[in-house]
Amino acid sequence: MATKDLRTLVWVGLLTIAALPATLRPTHPVYGRAGRAAETIVTVLGAVALADEGWTLLPYLLAPVMGAALYRGAAEAFLLVAMAGIGLFGLGSFTGNFSRSDNLLAAVQWLAISTATAAFGGALHRALATRNRPQPYAEATRLLTQLRTVARHLPGGTLDPGGIASHMLDEVREAAGLDRAAVFGASGGGRLVVLAQFGVERVDWETSVDSESAVADAWATQQPQTSSRSLSRSRSREEVSALVVPLMAGVRTIGLMALENDKPGAYPAQVVARVAELAGPAALRLEAALLFDEVRTLATSEERQRLAREIHDGVAQELVMVGYGIDNALAQLPPGSEGAENDLKELRTEVTRVITELRLSLFELRSEVERHGGLAAAISDYARTIGSSAGLRVHLSLDESTSRLPAAIEGELLRIAQEAITNARKHARAENLWVTCEVDPPYARIEVSDDGAGIGDGPADGSYGLAIMAERAERIRGDLTIAPRDPRGTTVVMVLGTAVRHGSVSASEGVGIKDE
Repeated sequence: MATKDLRTLVWVGLLTIAALPATLRPTHPVYGRAGRAAETIVTVLGAVALADEGWTLLPYLLAPVMGAALYRGAAEAFLLVAMAGIGLFGLGSFTGNFSRSDNLLAAVQWLAISTATAAFGGALHRALATRNRPQPYAEATRLLTQLRTVARHLPGGTLDPGGIASHMLDEVREAAGLDRAAVFGASGGGRLVVLAQFGVERVDWETSVDSESAVADAWATQQPQTSSRSLSRSRSREEVSALVVPLMAGVRTIGLMALENDKPGAYPAQVVARVAELAGPAALRLEAALLFDEVRTLATSEERQRLAREIHDGVAQELVMVGYGIDNALAQLPPGSEGAENDLKELRTEVTRVITELRLSLFELRSEVERHGGLAAAISDYARTIGSSAGLRVHLSLDESTSRLPAAIEGELLRIAQEAITNARKHARAENLWVTCEVDPPYARIEVSDDGAGIGDGPADGSYGLAIMAERAERIRGDLTIAPRDPRGTTVVMVLGTAVRHGSVSASEGVGIKDE
């Protein structure tokens, strides 16, 4: 039966809203909250309207309060209790229906019970949320297990950013004419790193996302950008056809692809669309490789730091105590014990040597390529320290571009250089050490030479270090060469990329360290 009574329509509207949580999701941030609020209002209005019998409706306050606490937490539940209290005492005082002491006492009692219900429900909500939330290590284990499974089924069985970037350029070459091209990955600090490039000669690419260039525009707008100027810092005034396509993973830019053609108008709209179409799935593969590389780098770094701590707090401290014990034994020897004294001194010398080796191993484990330092700085610091401790005259030649290699590749190159320097100190019995580091991404060349014993003259355990260097070089697709040095000694050369250079900012120095 239809009615035009406004009060009746208000009641019908409130009851309809109160029914929303039952018909829709009670966890909905709008409908769920509106329904519980309407249910509270209906209960308060009904309790006030029924006057002396109004307290019989107050137990119904527990339903919206408990629902709010379980679904949204204690804060919303307490808000409903406060709203009910204001309505009961405000409207009750205005109408006089709650002037009797028994009605007032009933209102206070049920508001107190509702407050306790809100607190209990809030605690239960937190307990359930904590229980259902995946534990960090369990979640990490699950994700890494899935990643390992996926990696095994990928083409080539690897997640190598450089390899995927090179394959990306090969695909694009078939769809668009180009003379030069590169794939950049994000490295932080407003700069990009060159993951792979193509061309008969290397390009000093613009890698800053803060400059006024097509590279920066593509990064900021997340749209392909064309330009008639070269993307090379050294050839920026030359007129070419340039195209920069952002590599997107969802809404995030993970890198850029830059193409150049010496012919004008080489990248019309249809070519741009085709390149962007190819870049889509390739970007997803590249993101997976970059994430895997980052996880592996972080895990390796953490493991090296953990080993360094365990060695320092364990074996190193115990050896120091052994040395102190030998010193005490020497001090307490009776006169005329020359034989025992000589043996103890030899033992003390050997313990000192082992402690020195451990300290150098700790230094190697803790050495990292700093974010703002660069690969050349890390290698030179290591060479200086090793040369000073071993009495080697160290000759450094450093030539590093302002661009950076990917962090994982820098780490592998540092370990290869460390192993070559360590082999020269431990096995070659050299007097001079020559260390050369050239970095102009994606090209890098590291050479370590010594004038000690040759490859075949060193101890057999030195071959293990050579095998480790070969494994690291293969991992980053570099070329490792180990050959005799004329007239004596060994030369280790690690080359990454193509040895052609253009306009790099470099610094070189020669350092001599020698204990007389």
